Amino acid sequence: MQDNKPDYFYQRYRKDIMSSAVPRSGFVVFCVLLVVTLALYPVLRTLGVQIYSAFTGKYVSGYHSLLLVNCPTEQTARDIGRYYWKGEIRDATEILLLVRTKTSLVQRLMTYIIAIHPYDIPEIITFSIDDGSQHYLKWIAEAVTDS
Repeated sequence: MQDNKPDYFYQRYRKDIMSSAVPRSGFVVFCVLLVVTLALYPVLRTLGVQIYSAFTGKYVSGYHSLLLVNCPTEQTARDIGRYYWKGEIRDATEILLLVRTKTSLVQRLMTYIIAIHPYDIPEIITFSIDDGSQHYLKWIAEAVTDS
């Protein structure tokens, strides 16, 4: 009977070694998946945004950017402002109109602008004002009516 006791402990000890190998390999797989996911995050996020936009038809904030560029001369602005449209490089003279309004009126203004604008697809981009001169923001609130 004494011979059986060491075998019993030995077998139990071997079982513990084997059972601990499975969680270790699971942990390794988890770590590898975590690293791959983090490495592919930009691609996965872009894909997710595109899928969301395709199914809902809504724009996802932060997907596009607008650059406001100071230029020392009009010629510099023209050089930078050449753009590709319908198969060729074009120069255009455009005037930037800044409309200051309440956020609640943006959709109504966009509808109006689209209705009267000569372009098929006018460039209309909105920015929310997060902070600014309190006196100026108060002036906008007083000057712009909701009607």
